[in-house]
Amino acid sequence: MITTFEKKIEILREKFFPSSSQANVNDIAESFISLTVSFNSRITENEVKQTIRRVKADKALSASDISNRALQASLAELISVLTSLFNACVIHKYHSKQFKKTQTIVLLKLKKSDYINSKTYRFIALLNIMSKTLKSIMIKRLSDIVETHRMLSNAQMRARRKWFVISTLDLLVDQVHTVWDCEIKYVIFMLSLDVVKAFDRVSHVRLLHTLKMKRTSSYIIEWTRSFLENQETSLIFNE
Repeated sequence: MITTFEKKIEILREKFFPSSSQANVNDIAESFISLTVSFNSRITENEVKQTIRRVKADKALSASDISNRALQASLAELISVLTSLFNACVIHKYHSKQFKKTQTIVLLKLKKSDYINSKTYRFIALLNIMSKTLKSIMIKRLSDIVETHRMLSNAQMRARRKWFVISTLDLLVDQVHTVWDCEIKYVIFMLSLDVVKAFDRVSHVRLLHTLKMKRTSSYIIEWTRSFLENQETSLIFNE
């Protein structure tokens, strides 16, 4: 039984933010990397506007104390400054140190018999609004590259635009009927992997290498490297 506040925070830190895995990366040095896919690296004012307007106005404040509503209300005055700032980050392949500072609110899950287990707690991460905007822009660009150049398997469903549950079921039913129609009778197994939950433990070296092997634009790879490094958060926990 842990009773001190510091020890409780340490357990919750490891629960919410586990260490990335130490994957075997010996094969990386021998890998052949083909030419990267060319993609315009310059962020436009329209991209920034659309991204900021998509976010709900009254999301909880992060450590920066800048609300989405305030940012949206002053967008006309700030758009050129924000666009220049984000382009500087992309050009220099750098994610600002201030953007990496977040707050993590630890909440109790409702209707639990006791709260001595770390699994009875959940967290909400409050991200810097500037960081969230730039990250959303880069995610959309990476998603565009992935879909345009068919970098993912057709069996990859989650986190892809226009791929809904019905698409997943259609694919599954088609594959089952294909197997049933074979002359040789097979037993059908399905393995479902949640890549989103696994991402927290992924090797950063392996991830960046995979992006290279998929011919992702170099500016996205290097910005991602900077984004992954030295992330900081403050756990806020009501004892």
